[in-house]
Amino acid sequence: MSPSLPWIAAALDELNSAGLLRYRRESRFLADGRYEMDGRPVLDFASNDYLGLAGDPRLVSAAMAALSDGSVGARASPLVCGHGEWQQRLVERLAAFEGEPDAVLFPTGMAANIGTIAAVCGPDDLILCDRLNHASLVDGCRLSKAKMRVYRHEDLTTLERELAKETSSVRRWIVTDTVFSMDGDIAPLREICEIADRFGAELIVDEAHGTGVLGAHGRGACEALGVEGRIAVRIGTLSKAIGTQGGFVAGSLELVQYLWNRARSQVYSTALAPPLCAAATEAINIIEAEPWRRTRLGDVAARFRLRLQESEIETIVTATGPIVPVLLRDPDAAVGIAARLLQRGFLVGAIRPPTVPHGTSRLRIVIHSNHSNDDLARLANAVREEIQSLPG
Repeated sequence: MSPSLPWIAAALDELNSAGLLRYRRESRFLADGRYEMDGRPVLDFASNDYLGLAGDPRLVSAAMAALSDGSVGARASPLVCGHGEWQQRLVERLAAFEGEPDAVLFPTGMAANIGTIAAVCGPDDLILCDRLNHASLVDGCRLSKAKMRVYRHEDLTTLERELAKETSSVRRWIVTDTVFSMDGDIAPLREICEIADRFGAELIVDEAHGTGVLGAHGRGACEALGVEGRIAVRIGTLSKAIGTQGGFVAGSLELVQYLWNRARSQVYSTALAPPLCAAATEAINIIEAEPWRRTRLGDVAARFRLRLQESEIETIVTATGPIVPVLLRDPDAAVGIAARLLQRGFLVGAIRPPTVPHGTSRLRIVIHSNHSNDDLARLANAVREEIQSLPG
């Protein structure tokens, strides 16, 4: 038995007192977008499976086909054992989907963000980082040892001021999510590109919540806003709308070769498992062949958001996609309502600091393209009733 660390118990008590303690929960995926959470069947309004592909039989069949080749795992880093057939198929499919010459895979989206930023940015650079960026983007900026300044995407004056003030850096970078995972709004990418052009800065963006959801072909917010050709580095994930697991960067041959050599989270990680690569390849095929999924997703998300607004439930007004935050401010209220919604058959996320700033605890409701209108109506009514039952 490992020795105890006595200070940990006190730290856990402190988290519990602040309403910020997390617990492990047991879940099981069922058919038709349903979960079994802690033994209770529930509708999934918490995961990022926006297009309902994670359980699609076609992805399961593709994964089984890869398994039939005789390998569950990839056994080693791709720099040691090379790309297998399924990794190479996925790389080629991603490059074609993103309209780029090449792509590089990472074991997770977080590894893609951390490894890419730390590889391309250095101690003599300046990074402008949105204050609401995902933790993996922030960690990548810190690991790069570049000078980092924070700006707010709803007010770009700080971004302009810091770029104008800093002239000694070798390179200047702007790092941003395209779709913010907790607020659900889209970065003002056109305006940021204009600022970057004026000050000679380059953009690194994370399309984690945009890929498959936005754009005429599903490539994300950069495609939707017409700025793909103005972005230096576009990072994506396979674990949200694509329904599998992993991260990627699609770009020039030189960028991919550089990341192969310098992105430590790729160099020193075992390659993605063949079944995941096969399933992700099939998911991209489906995203291209069935654009109705993202069209319906946008429609049902807009209707659900309107239902909440008609009930005068506080949401983030700039949010436009499938992420629907319901602001409750108090972490105990967020946890309590999420627990009661679970009892009523709805799995939603209770989001608290440090994931969001203090005073902004919330329910994070995620809409999927396969949610029925009845499911959405029942959830909206349940949220309204639970909020009305709060004291005061």
